[in-house]
Amino acid sequence: MVPHTEQEYKEAVFLLDNLIDEVGENEAHPLASLMEVLGVLIEKYEDEHVPEIFDL
Repeated sequence: MVPHTEQEYKEAVFLLDNLIDEVGENEAHPLASLMEVLGVLIEKYEDEHVPEIFDL
């Protein structure tokens, strides 16, 4: 699921949070690669849609 809207982004973050709870640090878990891919997709959405906050 590639998030294109804010709602899809929120759903992806919710799914990632649940995957993190399930997978934890276990890189051998069957869902570990899905968790990694979803994290990359969320990061891409954030890079394109969420403004950065700069420390002054």
